[in-house]
Amino acid sequence: MIEQEEIKRKKRPDWLRVKLPIGENFRKVREIVDDNKLHTICQSGNCPNMGECWGEGTATFMILGNVCTRSCNFCAVATGRPTEYDTEEPQRVAEAIKTMGVKHAVITSVNRDELKDKGAEIWYQTVILTKQLSPNTTIETLIPDTKSDWDALYRMISAGQEVVSHNMETVESLYRKVRPQARYARSLEQIRKTKEYGKRTKTGIMLGLGEKQDEVLKAMDDLADNGCDILTLGQYLQPTKMHHEVIEFIHPDIFAMYREEGLKRGIKYVESGPLVRSSYHSERHVNV
Repeated sequence: MIEQEEIKRKKRPDWLRVKLPIGENFRKVREIVDDNKLHTICQSGNCPNMGECWGEGTATFMILGNVCTRSCNFCAVATGRPTEYDTEEPQRVAEAIKTMGVKHAVITSVNRDELKDKGAEIWYQTVILTKQLSPNTTIETLIPDTKSDWDALYRMISAGQEVVSHNMETVESLYRKVRPQARYARSLEQIRKTKEYGKRTKTGIMLGLGEKQDEVLKAMDDLADNGCDILTLGQYLQPTKMHHEVIEFIHPDIFAMYREEGLKRGIKYVESGPLVRSSYHSERHVNV
């Protein structure tokens, strides 16, 4: 295995430079999002690829508000008691996607653990209406953990989306610290049940949180055993000083090694690199 040399945490290496969000397409996307009173994970999650993606006329829409019921200490999305539950949101999202004319749309959401159905009906209606208004648009849904409510899961994934993603986020040993309200085995089971339902499955893992290489490889084994088709691996970046610190910056050569290891294990598509995020280049994942 390639050994990761120690790098000072506070100094970002050259391979983590990103493009500033500029250009006419970026402005148009922002106007559409603002005019339709929508949320995007691009903004709420401080995504480093927002300039590139919005510049190409694409965005990842975040439904069910922008306040999450969970407190993962890597995430920039606000935590608290959500007050927003907008039954007209699916229509607005569908209309925005049609207006943008995107060929492939990504939809995600905050966790809504306080809702009886975990937000499943809003999920279902959003995909259904998007397909009605944009029948040629393919859709990836990046869904939350349903806390083993499989009826809610099946409702979320039964609307005709091509790819269903649920992020593992990190290795098993770091769950208590990084995702205190989630469970490693439960997320794996959700991916397995999604695959058994007949969907193309996808997940993402962040690196640089203090995981060891053998733990990443074990996670790949677990994902392959539970039917994961697509895996994304990217560098964790600390959104604020209040969030989990970056333990190390992972060199691109390490990311390349992980890609090969994932493919060896039978995962069909592995996108691995410092700036890779779960919805980055997601249009490539539809037909793998």
